[in-house]
Amino acid sequence: MSHGEAYIVQAVRSPVGKRGGALAGVHPADLGAHVLRALVERAEVDPEAVEDVVFGCLDTVGPQAGDIARTAWLAAGLPESVPGVTVDRQCGSSQQAVHFAAQAVLSGTADLVVAGGVQNMSQVPIAYASRQAGAPLGLTEGPFQGSEGWRARYGDAPVDQFHGAELIAEQWGISRAEMERWALRSHQRAVRAIDEGRFEREIAPYQDHAVDEGPRRGTSLEKMAALDPLVAGGRLTAAVSSQISDASAAVLLASEEAVRTHHLVPRARVHQLAVRGEDPIRMLTAPIPATAHALKRAGMTLEDIDLVEINEAFASVVLAWLRETGCDPEKVNVNGGAIALGHPLGATGAKLLTTLLHELERTGGRYGLQTMCEGGGQANVTIVERL
Repeated sequence: MSHGEAYIVQAVRSPVGKRGGALAGVHPADLGAHVLRALVERAEVDPEAVEDVVFGCLDTVGPQAGDIARTAWLAAGLPESVPGVTVDRQCGSSQQAVHFAAQAVLSGTADLVVAGGVQNMSQVPIAYASRQAGAPLGLTEGPFQGSEGWRARYGDAPVDQFHGAELIAEQWGISRAEMERWALRSHQRAVRAIDEGRFEREIAPYQDHAVDEGPRRGTSLEKMAALDPLVAGGRLTAAVSSQISDASAAVLLASEEAVRTHHLVPRARVHQLAVRGEDPIRMLTAPIPATAHALKRAGMTLEDIDLVEINEAFASVVLAWLRETGCDPEKVNVNGGAIALGHPLGATGAKLLTTLLHELERTGGRYGLQTMCEGGGQANVTIVERL
């Protein structure tokens, strides 16, 4: 172990509940507390030694308000001496939480940090604040209303994830049928992963719930083709979009000093961290430049990467990324993605990292890359090396 490394010691997630499903009635603080307890228990670490808890969450209103990182830690019955901070980088919030935690360790200003995220979308639906202000479902223009600077730069173009996903499908010439084939693949791979028990090690069951609720065994291209588009005349349907979900996930990051002092066993190391921005109107294309940026900084190519987890916010996002990067689709989302498994917003980043780590261990892969599109036209990229 070299000086200045950030090691991943443990990673765990809850099962993903679908909207109105098994986790819908769980308070977000309790949902977050669940994975925090599981993380501490599995790592066999003294929770007093944790220096900070960095949690991702967005739409931090109602039960998700009030610094949910701190609330979840206390709701877990863990030491009051440990602080918490909540991060909002939209859909990348908990991936950014991992980055902040890793950066604290890499800088030498902390030795043991918990990162993760939580989101109960059944209780706090997407764009809650915008809808309260009277904006239509799916629009995120509420925060921009009244900004003269924003209007001078971007005019009145809709700031809307669905609009962005449609623009991507149009720009890259991605057909509805191609997106539906990717969506079917996502469900089939997720069902196979569940049936083969691939997620069992990474999931901390919540009471009697131990399996992700999203994957649809009976779906087909014929059923998808019968759905109406989300936008009149558009190519996108609910079938090629991520599912509204409830979940939490947590990761323990440690320095070499913490590994030695607390007798921890590192499972991976953080190899590269990157974040980039792109057009906020098209919104969802930033994983393309962010991937190129991260690989360049790491001195790597996608040939060096064994597995990729890219969030399936919409099928068009992944398919455009595949076309631009030339990545082999056979190493992308091998156990399905958010179209099948769900996208619990503020928890998704840490959830994907948890799945990536466990799949690298299962397959014996060395390097994994994780990326996702984020509101405002942003994307994080995390490259990890299994040890």
